[in-house]
Amino acid sequence: MRLIILSLVLLLLLIQYPLWLGKGGWLRVWDLDQQVTVARQKNDELRARNAKLNSEVQDLKDGTGAIEERARLELGMIKQDEVFVRVLPPGSTQPQAAPPAGAGGSQ
Repeated sequence: MRLIILSLVLLLLLIQYPLWLGKGGWLRVWDLDQQVTVARQKNDELRARNAKLNSEVQDLKDGTGAIEERARLELGMIKQDEVFVRVLPPGSTQPQAAPPAGAGGSQ
């Protein structure tokens, strides 16, 4: 009788092994589910980034507001009859002014 119970327990363990640790087992399914979740989150982030870039492209194609903003921020351009004012943070030193053209020590 003991031999029959022992063999049944052994068979039960052998049947359970592929279920938990085999190629299509629960642990593998759980790991793949985690990978799918991470991939979906990354895809959502990339979709949001693509939507933002698409919106910026449409704005550059249709309007002048984005072009003007880029010219101001990236190139430091200002409109005609505007006054440029730079506010320095407290404690910073005043930037060095370039010497006027034609001033120099060489003759």
